Amino acid sequence: MQAIREFINDKMVMNRDLLLLLIIGGLYSLGIFLSNTFVNIYIWKQSGDYITIAIYNLAAYIFQAITFIIAGRLAKKVDRIIVLRLGVIFLALFFLSVLLIGNHASTFNFLLGSLLGIGYGFYWLAFNVLTFEITEPDTRDFFNGFLGILQSFGGMIGPLLAGIIISNMKANIGYTTIFTISLFLFICSIAISFLLKRRSAEGNYEFFQVLKERKNNKNWKRILHAHFFQGLREGVFAFVISIWVFVLTQSEFALGIFNLYLSGISIVLYFIATKYIKPSARKKAVLIGSILLSISSFIFLFPINFIYLIVYAIIIGIAYPIINVPYVSLTYDVIGHARNAKQLRIEYIVVRELFLNIGRIISITIFIFIAHLYSAVRVIPILLVVLGTAHLFIYLYVKNISLGSHKKREILIKDQITDEKDR
Repeated sequence: MQAIREFINDKMVMNRDLLLLLIIGGLYSLGIFLSNTFVNIYIWKQSGDYITIAIYNLAAYIFQAITFIIAGRLAKKVDRIIVLRLGVIFLALFFLSVLLIGNHASTFNFLLGSLLGIGYGFYWLAFNVLTFEITEPDTRDFFNGFLGILQSFGGMIGPLLAGIIISNMKANIGYTTIFTISLFLFICSIAISFLLKRRSAEGNYEFFQVLKERKNNKNWKRILHAHFFQGLREGVFAFVISIWVFVLTQSEFALGIFNLYLSGISIVLYFIATKYIKPSARKKAVLIGSILLSISSFIFLFPINFIYLIVYAIIIGIAYPIINVPYVSLTYDVIGHARNAKQLRIEYIVVRELFLNIGRIISITIFIFIAHLYSAVRVIPILLVVLGTAHLFIYLYVKNISLGSHKKREILIKDQITDEKDR
């Protein structure tokens, strides 16, 4: 603990906005992990249908992609902090709607997914742009790693606490309780956002210019393709695994235990990855993590039981931090090197998220199509193995990214982005 405390103190010296953004990210993660996993279960218990769950998640990703484009334009006209608040407000409205709709949630699955997607779109556009502006090349790995630790902590505590609450309360009172707690956490996030330094943007919204830039910038094209394949894996995996855990155990508490293993291991690995994965080792780390993720998918070819799912949780708990810390930092470095990154940083974030969500949308669309033709229970394992290898394509694209020496990279980024007080 002393080593962790000293490491954090050294890095924080003392970037107030970076600290506030981490707190907002931590509250967001706890609120989402406390409830959103269980919204899928809540809808499943009402419908017992994979396609109903898939449509809910599909709506979330469609509206997230659309909202990113709208939020990008808005962020060029008003303060980015306002866009962040809009995201948190819509997420609060989402949980309020779940509370009000109650036992009819499965009927309004598309509406609920749409609200969630709008909240995600506003929130993540603002959060990602603020991350890009607040962090420097030498603090980026730390920020992404420590944010990963907070997300893992939320992923460990949230579902376990929710599982305990739901399991010990009658009927839907437990669900009502955790959705209310999430609503409160988002209200706290809004309050803390008022402490962030205001950050306005100037210039026209050049979304299509940045979209076309992949024809001129090979690194930008490669990182966009990598994000598409990231989304291709995430789309179906985001909801199927939690449903499987619940179907096998019929216990929300068991789902909490599953996330406890996954996130508990991730906390340790995020700290290790943040401290020891240097810029020169980023691509190798992405390769190792991608191989582990791909191997984990083959577990689903065996008759699934809870033990196998815990093994899966342990493997991905190790793999994701090894990938995410260098991969996210590399993405921001590519954007930092891109043409007119200072003026068009918002557009670069929007286009990146668009490719990520297109991958997710295609993933779930394939799932719905196949589930209509065949028994979902029979085809899901095969589909998970096929989509589970998508992260290998991430490495195939990022391995050819070249940003020059670390010293040269810092000079280029500082040329393209104003210093901290101007951002």
